[in-house]
Amino acid sequence: MTAPSRVLDLDDVASLEAADSSGALRSAALGGAQVRATAAAVSEDALARLADLRPRSVLLVSGTGRAARAAAILVAAIGGNAGLPLLHLGGVPPWIGPLDVVVVAGDDAGDPKLMEAVDRGLRRGAEVVIAAPDEGPLRAAGAGRASMLAPRLTVAGHNTLARFLAAGIAVLAAVDRSRSGPFIPDLDFLADQLDAEAARDHPSNEVFHNPAKSLAARMQSRDIVLAGDSAATTELARHGSDVLVRAAGTVSAAVDLADVVAAARTLARSGQSGSAPDYDPFFHDEQLDGPAPRNQVRVFALSTDSDRTQAQRRIAVLPDAQLVVADDEDVGQAVAGPAPLGGTDTVRTGRELEQLAILAVRIEMAAAYMQLLGGVDDGESG
Repeated sequence: MTAPSRVLDLDDVASLEAADSSGALRSAALGGAQVRATAAAVSEDALARLADLRPRSVLLVSGTGRAARAAAILVAAIGGNAGLPLLHLGGVPPWIGPLDVVVVAGDDAGDPKLMEAVDRGLRRGAEVVIAAPDEGPLRAAGAGRASMLAPRLTVAGHNTLARFLAAGIAVLAAVDRSRSGPFIPDLDFLADQLDAEAARDHPSNEVFHNPAKSLAARMQSRDIVLAGDSAATTELARHGSDVLVRAAGTVSAAVDLADVVAAARTLARSGQSGSAPDYDPFFHDEQLDGPAPRNQVRVFALSTDSDRTQAQRRIAVLPDAQLVVADDEDVGQAVAGPAPLGGTDTVRTGRELEQLAILAVRIEMAAAYMQLLGGVDDGESG
């Protein structure tokens, strides 16, 4: 449950901006800028060491947090279609050698796990790419022998998913464009799409025309379940759950959609004790009125356009569910406003990774609005 709201109206732009002392909305809106910064680094030959390389595999070694989530999403979304093995492991295995590329990603330049991965990868002759701050012990571990994709923008720790996704995409494009190319987006185009999503989610846009505000309004004062209908969207649901608790202190479950559908009857029974129409938490006295009514669980099913129809059918059995989906019609075109509760929230875009990244920005923006609604903005950006 979030704290009592100090920003009562999501369409009160002045109040939203005044409440956002930590820049939560700006941080969440910089996904496109992070991707564009990575694209700029690539254009400046940051990955020149990978030119003409035809590796046996690409290994993603990450710290905790967004780096791990990005690696999991990349593997889930394109691992089966990539032209070479794409693996996400906790460290560098013994079989790594000169025929492999190791991408070491994280936000902590002093993380011993990341330093060990860089050192072991280099000692075994692998090409190593470091997607982490270019400083401290990690910089020393690379010592000019590794490629560097350092962050060029400062955002809150829970808003760095786009940067790590971009790093993985950049490496795959460099070493396996002919085979993996159809399944990975162009970074400049992806940055434009994320900027367009952030513009749709801008505070000046009303709830009805603002997908992130719409999500925040539907999540407020509810027990939330984020459900993915595939391995990739389930990883995105976990990212969303992480962001909600870090940004807004809102606890939500992140599960596979199949588990939610299997629990449909249980969810329906729990909803029978939902809030009465005349229930007002401000005037409720537990000693006089008894326990407060429970909030009905609201399920947000995350999907991509290819699975949209099937996901819509699956959530029909749920008592309170919202399909949040990106489709691939008219790539890059404007979107319609969000549908009413129980309908479909739609973005027009292309490849699956693009759709996942756009939904990630939307969820991060919604979490920022939830932060302001809950009155938990304390001036910290991390």
